Amino acid sequence: MAASCSDMFSFCVSDQSQAVSLVKVRFINNIKGKGLFATRNIRKGTTIFIEKPVVCAQFLWNAVYKYRACDHCMRSLETAEENARRLSGKPLLVLPHPEQCTIRKEHHQACPQCQVMYCSMECRQAALEQYHRVLCLGPSKDDPKHPLNKLQEAWRGMHYPPETSSIMLLARMVATIKQAKDKGWWQNLFSQFCSRTANEDEEIAHKLLGDKFKGQLELLRGLFSAALYDDRVSKWFTPEGFRALFALVGTNGQGVGTSSLSQWVHGCDALDLRAQERDQLDGFIDQLYKDIEKETGEFLNCEGSGLYILQSCCNHSCMPNAETSFPNNNFLLHLTAVADIEPGEEICISYLDCCQRERSRHSRQKILRENYLFTCSCPKCLDQADDPDLTSEDEDEDDDEIDAEGETEEAELEDEMTDV
Repeated sequence: MAASCSDMFSFCVSDQSQAVSLVKVRFINNIKGKGLFATRNIRKGTTIFIEKPVVCAQFLWNAVYKYRACDHCMRSLETAEENARRLSGKPLLVLPHPEQCTIRKEHHQACPQCQVMYCSMECRQAALEQYHRVLCLGPSKDDPKHPLNKLQEAWRGMHYPPETSSIMLLARMVATIKQAKDKGWWQNLFSQFCSRTANEDEEIAHKLLGDKFKGQLELLRGLFSAALYDDRVSKWFTPEGFRALFALVGTNGQGVGTSSLSQWVHGCDALDLRAQERDQLDGFIDQLYKDIEKETGEFLNCEGSGLYILQSCCNHSCMPNAETSFPNNNFLLHLTAVADIEPGEEICISYLDCCQRERSRHSRQKILRENYLFTCSCPKCLDQADDPDLTSEDEDEDDDEIDAEGETEEAELEDEMTDV
C-alpha cells in the first residue's frame, strides 16, 4: 500500500505542520516517479523542512581513520580544538574563542555492552529502541569471527575511500524491522524509496563495487544473511532482493557530513569583533585550513549516509531551487530554498556538486546516467540541447590541440602556460 501523507512527513522535526503547509508529494509519471511541490509562495532563504533520517550510518573507513562520531546521529564527538589538532597534525594547537565549540563531552554516553559511543543519553536510547539491540556486538566487538565484523571487514575490502555508501545502512534497515512492533509500517516505509528494474539494480551494484561486483555481491549477501537473516524480510536475502536493497541505498542514500570545527568557524564568523581582531581571527582560520589541507587533504568531516523519506522525493535539476545542508553538526537535514518558489512549482535539488554543475551538458548527463540511471531534462539541459556532445575532458583536450597548433617561436613560454 502507498504511504499516507502523514507517513511521508513523519520524520520531519521542529514544526512539522509548517512542512505540511509548504509542500506536498505528488506522483509525476512512471519515469520520474514522485516529486515535491510547493503549495504556497516560498521565499529564497526559507527553511522548507528539517528532517531526520529513517536510518543513518557513518562510513566504515571514515570511522577507522578516527573520525569520531555519535553512532546514532553522527554528531562529531571531538571538540573543535581536538578536531583541528588531529587534522592539522599540530598536537599543541590552541583555538581562540573556545566558547564557540558546541561539543559537550560530559553528555557523551557509551553502550554498556559494546562501548559504542553516543553524543547523549537521548541518542543512545533512540538507537537502542530502533536497531541497536539486534546489532550490539557486546563482548564480541573485537572478535574478527563475529558475523557482523566479518561483514564490515568484507565491505571495507571492496569499497575504499572516497566512500559513497555503507553496508551498515542495510544492516540497520533489517535490524529496525526485526526490532519493530509494527513491522508492516516500517516495511511499507522502506518500500516508498525509489525502486529500479533488475538491470538497473545491477548497474548500480557495478558502479559501487567495480568490475568484480557479481562475485562480491554474492559474498556480501552470504555474510549479510549469516549476520542478519530474518524470515519476515526473507526477500531481502535472495540474490534479486539483496541486489534491489543494495541499489535502493545506492540511489537514495544522502551523504551526511558533520564537523565540530566547521561549527566553531561559523560561530567565529558571527562574532561582533573590532576590525583588527576580525582580521587576526580570519587570518588564523585561513592558515589553519591551509595546514589541514597540507596534512589531511580534502577529508575533513565525519562522513556517512542516510535515507530521508521526504527529501528522497526531491528530483534533480542542474538549476536547483533548493539545497540540503547539515548545519547542526548531526544528521538533521535542512532543505532550504535558494530561489523564490511559486505555488505549484516543483522543488528540485541538485545531485551534482557545484563544480559538476558548471561542466558541459554532456558531462553532466554522463555523471547522472552512471550514478542515478536517468537522463536529465531540466531547463538548463533543454536550453543546451544543441551544444556539442563533448564531455568537459574532451573540451579540454580540444583546447590543448588548438594551443599546440598555434605554437610559434615562443614555444617555451606557451609550453609553460599549457602546463599551468
